[in-house]
Amino acid sequence: MNTPTTFYKDQITQHSQELSKVKTKLNVSSTVRLAVFIATGAGIYFSLGNTQLLIGCILLGIVAFVILVGRHSKLQHERDLLKALIARSEVELKVLERDFTDLPDGSEFHNPEHLYSQDIDLFGRGSFYQYFNRTALQSGAARLAEMMLSNDTLEIKKKQEAVKELSTLASWRLRYGAIASLVKTDVSAQAVVSWLQEYTTFVPSMMKVFTKVFSVISLAVVGAYFLGFIAGWWVFVIFGIGLLISGRYVKNIGLLSAHTSAIQTTFTQYASLLAEIETQEFTSTLLNNKRKKVITEVQASSGILKKFSRHLDALDQRNNILVGLITNGFFLRDIGVVCKIEDWITTNREAVNDWFEVISFFDAYNSLGNYTFNHSHHVFSEIVAAGETLRVKGAAHPLLDPAIAVTNDITIKDDEFFIVTGANMAGKSTFLRTVALQIVMSNIGLPVCASEAVYKPIKLITSMRTTDSLTDDESYFFSELKRLKFIVDEIVNERYFIILDEILKGTNSTDKAAGSRKFIDKLVGNGATGIIATHDLSLCEAANDLAEVKNYYFDAQIIDDELFFDYTFKEGICQNMNASFLLKKMGIVD
Repeated sequence: MNTPTTFYKDQITQHSQELSKVKTKLNVSSTVRLAVFIATGAGIYFSLGNTQLLIGCILLGIVAFVILVGRHSKLQHERDLLKALIARSEVELKVLERDFTDLPDGSEFHNPEHLYSQDIDLFGRGSFYQYFNRTALQSGAARLAEMMLSNDTLEIKKKQEAVKELSTLASWRLRYGAIASLVKTDVSAQAVVSWLQEYTTFVPSMMKVFTKVFSVISLAVVGAYFLGFIAGWWVFVIFGIGLLISGRYVKNIGLLSAHTSAIQTTFTQYASLLAEIETQEFTSTLLNNKRKKVITEVQASSGILKKFSRHLDALDQRNNILVGLITNGFFLRDIGVVCKIEDWITTNREAVNDWFEVISFFDAYNSLGNYTFNHSHHVFSEIVAAGETLRVKGAAHPLLDPAIAVTNDITIKDDEFFIVTGANMAGKSTFLRTVALQIVMSNIGLPVCASEAVYKPIKLITSMRTTDSLTDDESYFFSELKRLKFIVDEIVNERYFIILDEILKGTNSTDKAAGSRKFIDKLVGNGATGIIATHDLSLCEAANDLAEVKNYYFDAQIIDDELFFDYTFKEGICQNMNASFLLKKMGIVD
C-alpha cells in the first residue's frame, strides 16, 4: 500500500485534473445561461404585439433558465467538493511534516476541573486534539472531544476494530470529510433537531389537494386561451385569484423561508453524508450497527433527507420574483411547497436526531481512522482482563518528532505506585504525559506510539497543573488540596490510574515532604495504581516501607561543564540535580 504521503499527493493530482475540467464546464454553463437570458429578452421584445407568443416566450424562458440554473448549481457543488478534497489532502501533508498549529485547537472544550484534560495538553495550541482532529462538523468536533474526555473503558476492542477498518478506507474518509466541510450554517445540528421537534404547521391539510386542483384549472384556462376558446382576460382573472390566495399565507411562508434558508445547506450536505454511509459496507460491529440506523426497510434515509432538501430549495426559489410571481399566481406554488415540507416534518421529525447522531459519529471516528492511517508505526494495545495494568515497550509521546524522540519501556502492575525523581528538564513531565495519553488513546480505540503495548483498561485521573482561582478567591495551595481530596474520594468508588506531578508545591519543603508521604500512604492503602514525579528524594523512602512502591528516575550529567540528558526511564533514585548548575550557567548567580 502507498505511504500516506504518496496517497495524499496522488489525491491532489487526481482532483486537480478533475477540477480543471469542471471549471471549463462552468464557464460554458455561464455562457449558455447568458445566451438563454438574452434570447428570452429578445423573444419578449419581438413578441410584444402578440400576447400568445409573449406568454409562450416568458414561460419557455423561465423553464429553460430554471433547468440551466439547476445544472450550474450541480457543477458548482462538484467544483467545491473537489476543492475541499484537495484542501484536506494538503492539510494532511502539512501535518505529516508536523505543521499543525493553524488547525482548530479545541480550546472551547478546555475544562480545568476535568479529571485529566488540563494536565496532559488535550486541548489548546499544540495539543493532541489539534494534531489529530479532522472533524468538519461542529457536532462531530463536540463528539470527538466527548470521546477524549469520557474516560470510557468499555468495549475497547470494538472501538479498535472500527478504527482499524476506517484506517483502510482512506479515499472514503477523505470524501466524507470533504462533503462535511461544505456544510456552512450558523445553526447547529441540535438546533435544527429542536426546531423540527417544536415546529407547528400553519397550512390547512386541505390545501394539499386544493393546490393541485387550482393548478389543473390554471393550465386548462391557459390552454383554452391559446386554443382560442376563451378571451385573454380569463387568464388574468385566474392569475389574480392565485395571487390573492397565496397572499393570505405570504407572511408565514416568508418567516418559514427565512428560517429554512439558514439550514438548507445542512440538509443538502447531510443527505450526501448519509448516502456515503449507506453505500459503504462495514464489517466491524460498531460501524455496521451505526450504518443500520440510517437504512430503513422502505427507503434509505439519504433519499428521505434529500427530498426535504429539495423542498427547502424549492421554497428558497420564491426569492426569484419572476419565478415566484408567475408560479404562485397560476399554481399556488409556495403553498404547495409548504404542504410538502410540513408533511415531511410530521413524518420524519423523530428519525432526524438518529440520522444526525450517526453523521456526527462518523465525522468523529474518521479522525481516529485518519490518525491510524497516518501512523502505521503505532500499535494497538492488546486488551487484557488480568495481568499488568500497563506494559509498554518503546513508548514515546506522539507529538514528539519520531526522528529525535527517546523511547522508554514501562511495566506497572495493579496496585503498584511509582515514585519518579530526576533533574529539571530531564523528561519527567513528558514521560508522565506520555503514559497518561497512552491510556486516553487506548480507551478511545486509538493505536499508541510504541512498539508493543499490553493494557488492562483503567480510568485516568491526574494532578499536574493546579492553578489558583481569582474568580473563586482560592489560593494555589487550597486549589491543590481540593484536587487531592477529589482524587481520594474518586478512587474509593472507581479504579483509576493516578498521575501526580510535584504535589503540595504551595507549602514549605519540610511540610511538603511530610504531607506528600502521608498522601502516598493513603493512596497505596486504598490500592491505587499510578505514578508521582517529585524532586523530594525523601519521598523515595516510601519504597523501603511499602512493597507496592517502586523508585524510578531520569538522569542528568554534567560533562566538561555541559549538561546532558538521556531522557531514559531507569530504576532507582536520581542523584544528580541541576538547578544550581543552570543558575550559574545562565549567569543568574555566580
